[in-house]
Amino acid sequence: MASGILNINKPSGMTSFRVVSTVKRLMGERRVGHAGTLDPLASGVLPVCLGYATRVIEYLAEASKTYRARVELGIATDTYDAAGQVTQRGDASLINQERLEAELDAFRGVVRQTPPMYSAVKYGGRPLYKLARAGITVERKSREARIDRLELVDWQPPIVTIEVVCGKGTYIRSIAHDLGQSLGCGAHLKSLVRQSYGRFDITNAVTLPLLEDAVRSGDWSGFLYPPDFVIQHWPAVVVSNEEQEDMRMGRLLTLDRKASMPEAALHPTDSILYERCRAYTLDGRFAGVLRFNLGSQQWQADKVFLQGRPAD
Repeated sequence: MASGILNINKPSGMTSFRVVSTVKRLMGERRVGHAGTLDPLASGVLPVCLGYATRVIEYLAEASKTYRARVELGIATDTYDAAGQVTQRGDASLINQERLEAELDAFRGVVRQTPPMYSAVKYGGRPLYKLARAGITVERKSREARIDRLELVDWQPPIVTIEVVCGKGTYIRSIAHDLGQSLGCGAHLKSLVRQSYGRFDITNAVTLPLLEDAVRSGDWSGFLYPPDFVIQHWPAVVVSNEEQEDMRMGRLLTLDRKASMPEAALHPTDSILYERCRAYTLDGRFAGVLRFNLGSQQWQADKVFLQGRPAD
């Protein structure tokens, strides 16, 4: 039974759900899930977790993502992308690069975004896109999004190409739409490629046809990343056989003299880097994730990945 993470290069025109279904069929694994949904028209990096690696999806959600987006000025749509119905047409002929650069500055840093009606955000327990398909529009609360970097890559009127590095919950479609509104001519997202997601990069991503060929030939294991690949930037500690058992039983652990643990991690702050760490067995196997317990000032298992009991 396969367990690990595939770095899939999702093609445009396919839903993320369909990618998961395809991987299930190819790998013969029931437990399959993806991190960071890509819209059907978008392509690029889609991490797909198999087996017990599905338990690290929540950690993947915290990772930064890099997108290359092509935005068409002069046309706005109800979905904020090329799949929607046109809601506005405007004159973009007077927009120049200097004006673009000035407007893009407002989208850098911590910004507030209103989720599109065609999104998976829920309202009254129902996804917004289901309401939108029924012709219902509701007021949506704006929320914070973190945009670490936004660069103007190319300007071929009326197409603006931007590269965005952002945190979770950021809608690139909303950036395109809001840019059009700030310019006064309307805009929509024409195409989108996710170039990276955490440690996964598009240069190492595998297409579904290539994966299918590899499965058919029995040579697919080289595409599978271990579960701890996504948290390699966290502190690490080696646990003894006794501590492995403590992890399984949910007991507290004292790790203040572990040589492999960075000093800063021994006194966790509000930083997510220091409130959790990776744990490994004496023979180098990934044992699980430990979380710092502020009350006891000790560590406790957050997730255990070991099977069976430790060897003597």
